[in-house]
Amino acid sequence: MSAAAIPVIAWARSPVAPVGGALAQLQSHELAAPLVQALLARAGLRADAVDAVVLGNALGAGGNPARMLALAAGLRETSAAYTVDTQCCAGLDAITLACGLLASGQARIVIAGGAEAWSRAPIRQHRPLQPQDPAVAYERPAFAPWPERDPDMLQAAADYAQRSACARSAQDAYAIASHDQAVAARADQRAEIIALQGLDHDAYPRLLRAERVARMPVAAMAPGGAACAVSTVAISPKADGAALLLLATPNACREWGLQPAALWRGAVSVGGAPETPMLCAATAARQLLDRLALGVQDIARWELHDAFAVQGLDFRSELGMDPERLNAQGGGLARGHPIGASGAIAAVRVLAQLQSLGEGAQNGLACIAGAGGLGAATIFQSLRA
Repeated sequence: MSAAAIPVIAWARSPVAPVGGALAQLQSHELAAPLVQALLARAGLRADAVDAVVLGNALGAGGNPARMLALAAGLRETSAAYTVDTQCCAGLDAITLACGLLASGQARIVIAGGAEAWSRAPIRQHRPLQPQDPAVAYERPAFAPWPERDPDMLQAAADYAQRSACARSAQDAYAIASHDQAVAARADQRAEIIALQGLDHDAYPRLLRAERVARMPVAAMAPGGAACAVSTVAISPKADGAALLLLATPNACREWGLQPAALWRGAVSVGGAPETPMLCAATAARQLLDRLALGVQDIARWELHDAFAVQGLDFRSELGMDPERLNAQGGGLARGHPIGASGAIAAVRVLAQLQSLGEGAQNGLACIAGAGGLGAATIFQSLRA
């Protein structure tokens, strides 16, 4: 074990359901509290052993969802609670920051990940400048200080598809394959999912016929870019969900009799051009591989939260990997996008797949891009003999 490696004791996630679906009545802490209980039970750990919760959340509009989670899950009132908002990267960044707490000695046992109740997100309004003026509703905040460099995320994907000559047919084929893989892997994913509201699997993936997909409406396209338009099936839908990891220092593992199942080996968080935020995942992944002196071939399992099909296609090309190596059991495109939780869900997916390999120590990489031009990547190593 390297000095920077952090033991991962257990992991769990909720099912992912589209906005307005099976999880629509639950707040973020209600999505995540059953996961905390499951992690403690799997580790045989008392709730009062947890020093801190670090939780990614993008749509809570203030407050401290991590503190709500710590209290709702029955952790001791003296536990620290940190809520992280780096939009789509928040869940993965929360895990990285939790490892920083452990490495620096500020905590010995931490629960970290992300939770997003998009169905329960507050309605947003800008306060008027003058008392007599009405409040102005808005869908999303600014992610860059320059409007001309802060495009709508969907339009940014369509513009990039046009510039990179990524045909709609290729995007749709990628989406169909992602759904097929997710449906086929439903039974394999059951062990990582804690059922909520009677749902024990991701609700959105379904088998799609190419003829039907070809008739689906266009969601966005660049001027003159009909051939490279982004269809509704090539977008990861709005969703609710949560995912958490239980992390500890080596000393805490010895004291509490915890058996690590994997190691957190390192992470990278980067910034990039606000106009093309989805490209930052590949940047983060490449920088992390270089930092750990690893190549693409050294990663046994790759999980990218692919918010758009064009992103997944570009990522595979940029990293030079065979198509079957990325999101082998379907990605975020088929699963859905609970923003602040999506990166943590990718981490759970990597860890669960590494555990199932049974071929000795293997590396897995989880990565994601975020609004405003952000990217995050993390590498885990299994400890199976």
